[in-house]
Formats: sequence, C-alpha cells, structure tokens
Amino acid sequence: MYYTDDMFETQKFMETAAEYFTKKQGEYTLDDYYNLPDDIRVELIDGVIYYITAPASVHQIFALYLGTHIYNHIKSHGGQCIVFMASADVQLNCDNKTMVQPDVFVVCDRNKIIKRCTYGVPDFIVEVLSPSTKKKDMIIKLNKYKEAGVKEYWMVDPDEKIVHIYDFSKNNYLTKTFKDSHSINVFEEPCIIDFKDMYEEAAFLYEY
Repeated sequence: MYYTDDMFETQKFMETAAEYFTKKQGEYTLDDYYNLPDDIRVELIDGVIYYITAPASVHQIFALYLGTHIYNHIKSHGGQCIVFMASADVQLNCDNKTMVQPDVFVVCDRNKIIKRCTYGVPDFIVEVLSPSTKKKDMIIKLNKYKEAGVKEYWMVDPDEKIVHIYDFSKNNYLTKTFKDSHSINVFEEPCIIDFKDMYEEAAFLYEY
C-alpha cells in the first residue's frame, strides 16, 4: 500500500490527539478547541473536529501571493479593511460550535476583530485547495460561509489550475483559469488579481 504524507500526518495526529477527542463528532465545543495543545491544529465546524495538515509549498506560495496583493491594494487606497492569513481564528457564527481558519480572509468591520480572534463574518475568504481539504472546502465550508453571510469566497485549485469564485452578494458563480485575472469586489476600488502572475510564482514546482 502506498502511503502519502497526508496519511502519515493523519496517523501521527490521531495518536497524539486521541486523549483529547473522546466525544462524538458534532458534540465538540470551543472549550474542547481551546484545550488542545498548540501543536494540534484543527478546525471546529458545527461541533465536528477537522484536522488541518501542514500546507504544501504551492499552497503557501499562492496564499502569500494573494494575501500580499490584497494587503497592498488596501494600503494604497487608504482602506480600513484588515487582511489575515492562516492560522488565524474566525468564530464565524459567534457561537461555541464553530471556529475556522481560512487561508486568507479580509475583515472590513474592525469591531469584529478582538484579541483572540475575528468574532463574526469576514467580508472575503480564500481557501487554497489540497487533497486533504478539498471536500471540506468545496462543500462544507462553501455552505457554511454562504449561510454565515460572507460576501465573496474564492477557492484556488492548484491541481486543476482553476479558481472557483462565488460572489454570494450577487448570487454569482464562475471559474477562472490560471491564465485569467479577476477583481475582488468587496472594496470601493476593485482589487484585480492576475492569476497568471500568481501561477508564475510557483511554476517551477510544476516541473517536477
């Protein structure tokens, strides 16, 4: 049997975390979340624990590219929105059953930002997909973000070289390739992201 890095990481996690996870999935709360050691990274969604694996190199490059370009756009226009990158907690529903850590997110209402987390709904979220998180990001988080009131949600798929773009505020969905560009529309001045330029930052990794 062939073992992937994700499988080894998951097995290591299960051995390390077994003593902390004794409840049924769906019954976990923020008390359980905060009782975890710092070296165990998870997300809590509707009382269900999801393990977070270490991101791959392409994942990190794309997330950093997006976060940096969004930050520079906000600064250059004198905006008040704040950009966050994982791992940063978002208490999405302001309850004790959900705490997520999006790869990149933007919060324009600074009253939602408290010392320990973002308490409420970000305006814009990006998740960079990986084999271990793809189903969660494309189904569970997609529905969760939409229901919570996120205005815009992007999913970057490094393997397929496409970006899924959900503009919940306009009820629009489209896909872009890594040859395209698209603007984030939560700001007064649209922030244009060049996916070709983003891809070129990590193109050398696709040569292996």
